[in-house]
Amino acid sequence: MRLLDRYNRVTLITTIIVMMITGIIYYQTISWILTNQIDKDLVVEENEVFDYVNLNHHLPQVFKSDDQQISFFPAPVNSVTRQFIDTKYFNVNEKGYESGRGLISSVMVKDKYYKILVVESKVETEDLIRIIFAITIGVILLLLVILLIINRLLLTRLWQPFYTITKDLKMFNVTDTNELQKVDTHIDEFKELNTAVISMASRVKHDYKDLKSFTENASHELLTPIAVINSKLDTLIQTDNFSERQSTILNDLYTSVNRLNRLNQSLLLLVKIENRLDHGHELIDLHALIMEMIALFDEIFQDKKLKLNCSLGPKNIHGSRYLVDILMNNLISNAIRHNYIGGEINIELTEQSLIIANTGESTALPNDDIFKRFHKSSRSEGTGLGLTISRQICENFGCSLNYQFVAPYHSFTILFTKQD
Repeated sequence: MRLLDRYNRVTLITTIIVMMITGIIYYQTISWILTNQIDKDLVVEENEVFDYVNLNHHLPQVFKSDDQQISFFPAPVNSVTRQFIDTKYFNVNEKGYESGRGLISSVMVKDKYYKILVVESKVETEDLIRIIFAITIGVILLLLVILLIINRLLLTRLWQPFYTITKDLKMFNVTDTNELQKVDTHIDEFKELNTAVISMASRVKHDYKDLKSFTENASHELLTPIAVINSKLDTLIQTDNFSERQSTILNDLYTSVNRLNRLNQSLLLLVKIENRLDHGHELIDLHALIMEMIALFDEIFQDKKLKLNCSLGPKNIHGSRYLVDILMNNLISNAIRHNYIGGEINIELTEQSLIIANTGESTALPNDDIFKRFHKSSRSEGTGLGLTISRQICENFGCSLNYQFVAPYHSFTILFTKQD
């Protein structure tokens, strides 16, 4: 959820809660004020009855109007308690009962005790309360809508520098020679953020250049002594006959030098892939590419008597042909290397995925470790970087490479993205 939407949601919820609470308090306050005013009117009527009795020594004539009624009832002496009540009274014109506010009192007339009930209509008061409350709520809602609109427009404009900075970060490429530009803003926090991002990008590019230079120099420096060692070994072999022990030692030296050479090339390739230094981008027919790979490995299939089962559908992907060649070579050679004589290899290609499954050990490999650098079995003669490079290539293409063991097959699955 975006910060602006989150802010508006919190503001809206908070405002609604506050409005509900204050609305209840506001309604009760207005109701109390207007009811208190009615009570004062009832007291005035009560005093008029008292004045009339004191002057004329008999009860005033009983009358009923649309909004006020006065009634007298004989009662035992001192049996009436003066009080205000909410009650109902019958409206003759409306021919129905309406809510009213009443005052119960008492008066003595010629030694006779009477209960007085003065009732005044609350209909107009309640209507007035509703009108005032509705107008107030309407004004508050209008102010809330205006506030939300202003907040959205104003905050969107205020946060525009932030969106510009994040856009620059998304488009940032460590190999790009262009520097990040300063964002024009009057907000101090965004100025600090922009300065920090520009500084960070500059340091990253500087460190990348140093790392790239170091890697290239290390590669060239390693290639030279490896070539010299190979040359010296070749010369040494041609000088004289060797004993069996000497031949074994020379063979071990050759194996170690070749392994060192492969390791050097794999590490350089991995650095190149991780830093996205291969910019090749073309349409690749994966079906045809796999068939070419199978043809290259045909002799090895025959030597190990491997049974190959292929189900290849049409599939085209966009990417570097060089990297896709490496990916297919790594996965197929991995299926061959970790298979046993007379085993099986199944290759299935669809629009959604590529699955390469092979027979091998009867136990599953550690799923969390097989894609880590230099992870390999004790019997493997590889560099331990093949699957690491394969997964990194898949990630560069926006795909995923997963491992699964369903006896007796070890399966590696590439899930293609929709845009492929």
